[in-house]
Amino acid sequence: MDTPHGNAHDGGVRHQIQAPSAVVMVRPHHFTPNPETAADNAFQLPRPEISADAFEARALREVDAVARTLMEHGVRVHVFDDLGRDTPDSVFPNNWFSTHHGGRIVMYPMAAPSRRGERRADIIELLKREYRVQEVVDYSGLEPDGLFLEGTGAMILDHLERVAYVGASQRADPIILERFCTHVGYEPMVFANRDPEGHAIYHTNVIMSIGTEFALLCTEIMTDTARRDEIVARLTHSGRDVIAISWQQVTEFAGNGMELTGTSGRLFACSARAAASYTPEQRARIEASATIVPIDVPTIELAGGSVRCMLAGIHLSRR
Repeated sequence: MDTPHGNAHDGGVRHQIQAPSAVVMVRPHHFTPNPETAADNAFQLPRPEISADAFEARALREVDAVARTLMEHGVRVHVFDDLGRDTPDSVFPNNWFSTHHGGRIVMYPMAAPSRRGERRADIIELLKREYRVQEVVDYSGLEPDGLFLEGTGAMILDHLERVAYVGASQRADPIILERFCTHVGYEPMVFANRDPEGHAIYHTNVIMSIGTEFALLCTEIMTDTARRDEIVARLTHSGRDVIAISWQQVTEFAGNGMELTGTSGRLFACSARAAASYTPEQRARIEASATIVPIDVPTIELAGGSVRCMLAGIHLSRR
């Protein structure tokens, strides 16, 4: 999509800064929940007792439905196939790379060895070919040192205010976070968190989502009340409506959506399961700014991620 049009109240190109009009997606031909990541991803569930072929076919249909739905709304979708058997989480490309205004691509170190093979030169080359890329920053060499920062799973980036919100976990190393923020000119805002079982939530993007005019946030899992209040105030002062979601809604992937720019304005892509969990008031507050676009991805969600995790946003200028 070459010329996205925003909502009438979006303030010029403001909407395009936070809500990209293009994404990268990956079609996994041998999808399965990854046993290597289950230890700290409480959202993962076992694969149902059906054949591998049937399960993989379900996953492909869901990925295709997401891509098709987004394209129908005017979002540009770059789709890549993964035919390999050693990258069960490749459907979640937002963890290994991110893109940034000004022409920067950043590649990240991944905690699970099986996820490191998701990095692909052909995706980077496509971005260089079709968008203006000035620099590729690669932090993946820090993996042997046990330092990990899993992209926009670990970080929720406020591109308007240039803040990186990060739930503390073993997948968000503070050393790399500081290095990343210094390099791209963002301010890190790390917060402690615990689920009801007392464990840190594996990725921030299941508990938080930032759009142009609203933010979804599960405040009840933030264990430092002063930091919680600081983050809510920061988001509010940025002009956003901060919408609190409950932990129960988090388990339905209510926080795992992404605001995008389509031909008719902003949309909020999320799973059908997530959309069904919103209260009428929450839905109205989201839709004051962006149209909710729910897509059914129950098979993909067994791997512990949802629609947001499936989308790597492109914040680069077209050539």
